[in-house]
Amino acid sequence: MSDSVNSEPATKDKPLQGVRVIEFGTLIAGPFCTRILAEFGAEVIKIETPGTGDPLRKWRKLHGDTSLWWYVQARNKQSVTLNLKSPEGVDIARRLVADADIVVENFRPGVMEKLGLGWEVLRADNPGLVMVRLSGFGQTGPYRDQPGFGAIGESMGGLRYITGDPDLPPVKTGISIGDSIAALWAALGAMMALRHREVAGGSGQVVDVALYEAVFAMMESMVPEFDHYGFIRERTGNVMPGITPSNTHTARDGKHIIIGGNGDAIFKRLMVAVGRTDLADDPSLADNAGRDARAAEIYGVIDDWVGRHDGQFVLDTLKAADVPVSNIYSVADMFADPQYLARQMIERVTLPDGTSLAIPAVIPRLTATPGATAWVGPALGEHTDSTLTRLGFDEGAIRRLREVGVV
Repeated sequence: MSDSVNSEPATKDKPLQGVRVIEFGTLIAGPFCTRILAEFGAEVIKIETPGTGDPLRKWRKLHGDTSLWWYVQARNKQSVTLNLKSPEGVDIARRLVADADIVVENFRPGVMEKLGLGWEVLRADNPGLVMVRLSGFGQTGPYRDQPGFGAIGESMGGLRYITGDPDLPPVKTGISIGDSIAALWAALGAMMALRHREVAGGSGQVVDVALYEAVFAMMESMVPEFDHYGFIRERTGNVMPGITPSNTHTARDGKHIIIGGNGDAIFKRLMVAVGRTDLADDPSLADNAGRDARAAEIYGVIDDWVGRHDGQFVLDTLKAADVPVSNIYSVADMFADPQYLARQMIERVTLPDGTSLAIPAVIPRLTATPGATAWVGPALGEHTDSTLTRLGFDEGAIRRLREVGVV
């Protein structure tokens, strides 16, 4: 594991140095988008409700009264509390946005407009602004006003329908994957909009990300296959449909092993490794179409071989044969794995009370301008005073704002 410095490092080597982002998001999709930007040097100012803050601060396992997830999701961000239901709070928010490059929000469509912080208002203050808007169904269409969390996006986007065993109801993945996929599209959209502003005279624009569309965009060949053949992809368990062999198999000691033998040359090596040279040399199995037609037979052969051996033997044998293979990792496996350790994918930070905490390292890896953890998720309102001071408020004015509940 690598050690992380918990004081702010120099940002001169960060690719988003000088980019200022105002975040109005809560929970996952919007805050994950801004987390990515913050990890690579953007100044992210997170606006939170005084007294409560982002609900994510209380989600899942807590350290004291703060979520461990919070320390990761809000790393490198500044926390500013503002009561956006007060005119003074809205005025301060507009002043912050007027000097920003990007605004990210993930409220239901129309909420920002009701607050007096809609696109037309913010664009008038800052014509070069990029406004990233994440919502369940997008800013237009008949569903725009409906609430839509990641689970709804995963369902409507097609992911839930094809996930699980064919004889059982659809299942979800173990994380909020729909929100995370939308966040990645949002960060990409923000970067494209900034690039457009850079080369097209400084004009800003809206990046409209719908959770269901973000998931839908990941659905591979589903649309053309339905259009051309009327084919509806169904749940196939752990089998990769139409691509053979690629599946999960259970070893004698109960270990679950993923084997990807679907390349033509790889399949031959796999069959030799499991003692079936007859199948390795069978010309009818030389390509994927032939193998897929005999998928049940091939999977039966692999299941039988894996089931007669312990998991480590399976891994060692297939790695020696240059066949893609892996056990299914738990988080405990990750902490001990030499690849994770060599790549320093788990780093350690120190929480404000001195507690050492492992967190995931920053990706993607940039050789010249890498991202980094400058500090973990801040205390609620930790940067309110310094931000207001930068806007021109003196100590007395800040004290008054706090007394009347604006910050």
